[in-house]
Amino acid sequence: MAEFLGTAFLLIGVVGSGIMGEALAGGDTAIALLANAIATGCILYVLITVLGPISGAHFNPAVTLAFLLRGEITPVAAALYVVVQIAGGVIGVWLTHLMFELPLWQISTTARTGGAQYLSELIATFGLLFVIFGGLRARSDAVPMLVALYITGAYWFTASTSFANPAVTIARSFTDTFAGIDPAHAPMFIVMQFTAAVFGTYALGWLFKPR
Repeated sequence: MAEFLGTAFLLIGVVGSGIMGEALAGGDTAIALLANAIATGCILYVLITVLGPISGAHFNPAVTLAFLLRGEITPVAAALYVVVQIAGGVIGVWLTHLMFELPLWQISTTARTGGAQYLSELIATFGLLFVIFGGLRARSDAVPMLVALYITGAYWFTASTSFANPAVTIARSFTDTFAGIDPAHAPMFIVMQFTAAVFGTYALGWLFKPR
């Protein structure tokens, strides 16, 4: 339930702030993206702080895979996490549509494709794991703040605006709003995210191994 609610509220934060930001920015995409990034960072800080003690606050199949590879979650639990993360994300998008009086069922037409975008997702997801595992190694109580700050910044320093999350990628393909992604372009985003999760787990496990 924590993973379901957390991922749902994460998508409400991402998609809702995108809709609101675009509506109020008067056509200024930079202002809309700034609003989107700040709101996403804020909701992440809250969700990880509140739900972390219950489920670990993954809200992300790539993060769940990384913890599975580290032996910190069972395969059955990991599979259930992924199912509820995806379901929570899609339902969060639909609730956002209802909240803003938009059509419930939408398919995104926003193009996010090309080698630069895919490389960005590889880097963004590796960076997210770097922050999580490095934070757990150095100061576990700071992880909510570290992740929130990283994602807020990564909206701006990655070409893809840092999805870094397969559940978020799937859910955002169901909204034809500011935060959307064309479903035809989502699979390569997800491949890059999982690739980064596998590589990052082992590389960062070595970097942050206990003394």
